[in-house]
Amino acid sequence: MHIQNVPFCVSKWDQVWPTQHPGETGTSFWRTLEMGNIRVRIVEYEPGYLADHWCSRGHVLLVLEGQLVVELQDGQKHSLAPGTSFQVADDQEPHRVSTRTGAKAFIVD
Repeated sequence: MHIQNVPFCVSKWDQVWPTQHPGETGTSFWRTLEMGNIRVRIVEYEPGYLADHWCSRGHVLLVLEGQLVVELQDGQKHSLAPGTSFQVADDQEPHRVSTRTGAKAFIVD
């Protein structure tokens, strides 16, 4: 990731209005800031959430709360607890997330 054209700023996440994103099952709620060439998000996933697509975008994702499962298109599954993260480059290992119990994550892409 090469961060470009992003001046110093402080993010007050409680002042960023969430947007709703339905999954194959369940819904996620994104608080999103876009600046320069990056997108920074806090995403809350409802219990029972399953993404509706395989994602090829690069991310750094840190689990803040709950349990999140990252599934790679080749069938591998990785369970992430609070304080764990995954990193993947653009166009590498298509992936999707799910959660049985709900989760909250901080994501930069």
